[in-house]
Amino acid sequence: MDFTLKTYQSLLHALKRNGYKFQTFEEFLSNPLNGKSVVLRHDIDKLPQNAFQLAQLEHQNGVQASYYIRVRKGVWDETIIKKIVSFGHEISYHYEDLTIARGNDEKALEHFKKQLAKIREFYPAKTICMHGSPLSKWDNCKLWDKYDYRSMGIIGEPYLDVDYSKILYITDTGRSWNSAKVSVRDKVKDGLKVSIKNTTHLISLLDGHQLPDKIIMNTHPQRWFNFGFGWLREFVIQNIKNKVKRILIKLS
Repeated sequence: MDFTLKTYQSLLHALKRNGYKFQTFEEFLSNPLNGKSVVLRHDIDKLPQNAFQLAQLEHQNGVQASYYIRVRKGVWDETIIKKIVSFGHEISYHYEDLTIARGNDEKALEHFKKQLAKIREFYPAKTICMHGSPLSKWDNCKLWDKYDYRSMGIIGEPYLDVDYSKILYITDTGRSWNSAKVSVRDKVKDGLKVSIKNTTHLISLLDGHQLPDKIIMNTHPQRWFNFGFGWLREFVIQNIKNKVKRILIKLS
């Protein structure tokens, strides 16, 4: 059974027993480790309670991760943000300002600054991460074609500041691993290519020492449940979304 909390814990155990050290994205940029290391990046698009469950599970396993949260009604939950920070995780802004501002650069920048300041009330955020907004015609990363986030104390953005020819990027977008067929914007240029069938296969690749020493792994907490209604609902809804995404990718 894939995309369950039990499966995720098995993945954490596989990373640990194969010698991977865990870093937040901020640590990875400011003080990269020699040898094997992995950044666990979580994009909180919705269901913040799921993010809390992952954060708690990681904390119980002695693991730190990076959480990027949308500042949206139904996603922004200050109680959960405080709990995630209390576990020692990094938390920052999962920005979508160009989409919100409908392509207006100036309005998008002002909106970005306000939301970043809101995040910094809870954590001294030094990194940011784009929300893909797959149904939007605006690519939120394009805001930085005109402006420089470093002027606001940001040291990095995972889509813009990582050499993925040397670091494996893995994402569960579309409720699968690294599937180009269902990923509109959650992909990297010139990245290492590894075919991953499911999480069990990913664990077997780790145990077979078939993956690089440096990994950035992106997961979306809303996909990960204990088996039950929530898991089944996400399974059905994501399959519908994937059909739409395949059409968008063909038209792009």
